[in-house]
Amino acid sequence: MYVCICNPVSDTEVRRCVRSGACTLSDLKMQLGIASQCGMCASAAASIIAEETGPAAPAAQYPGGLAAAA
Repeated sequence: MYVCICNPVSDTEVRRCVRSGACTLSDLKMQLGIASQCGMCASAAASIIAEETGPAAPAAQYPGGLAAAA
C-alpha cells in the first residue's frame, strides 16, 4: 500500500527504513521524502514508526542513549 502518493513510497519501504534505524518523521523525510509535499502521509508514517518501534523506541536507536532523546 502507498503511504505517500506525492513521492510514491510504500508501507514496505517505510518499514524497511524504520528497521534500518529511522525513528522520526524527519528521518523518513530525509531518506524517503515522506511528508515533504502535501503532508497527508505524515500520520500514516507516524503510525508505522509506532508499530515498528513499540511504545518507546529502544535507547540504542538514539545516539548517546535516552538522554539524547530528552
